[in-house]
Amino acid sequence: EIFTAAGFPITEEEIAERFVGVSYASMVKQLAQDFGRPISESLSQEVQKAALARIAKDVEPVDGIDRLLTHLTKPRCVASSSDLDRVRLSLRVAGLLQHFDSQSLFSAQMVENGKPAPDLFLFAANQMGVHPKDCLVIEDSPPGVQAACAAGMAVVGLTAGGHARPSLGARLIDAGASRVFSSCENLEEFLTGT
Repeated sequence: EIFTAAGFPITEEEIAERFVGVSYASMVKQLAQDFGRPISESLSQEVQKAALARIAKDVEPVDGIDRLLTHLTKPRCVASSSDLDRVRLSLRVAGLLQHFDSQSLFSAQMVENGKPAPDLFLFAANQMGVHPKDCLVIEDSPPGVQAACAAGMAVVGLTAGGHARPSLGARLIDAGASRVFSSCENLEEFLTGT
């Protein structure tokens, strides 16, 4: 809404299709290219401030994720295109922060190239002390799937998030996911072998 009002018309649908899974900086850069003019720092800050306000009031956990994380015994981390403040806020508001310590939260801010480059996943694996071939990435975006594949990691898709559109599952498969799960319950069955 803020971008559109400022002369950069874009819909929620377009953002979900084109930019979920990439960093905010990458999105702003692409929008500037699309419209042939830069996005001012003040507009960018206004959008980020509004996004944080919406997260603080509107984020809800994906159905079943708390149960899945509670029963998951293997080491886990978050490797997100969002900045760390946004990751922590989202996890806190969703009631999931207790499942991750500060050493298991990773952001595209920490690497030179964000998704779809493999940098973030390789960095996270290194910090967690796990070889990439021993990782399983659970992704909800095509750029994330591409990044996991480029990192040499197994990857499955999850389409249970509020941003998921009907075409997301096919797009995740096309990007390289071996399977796609529409619910955390199905994903938990896969992860636990039950």
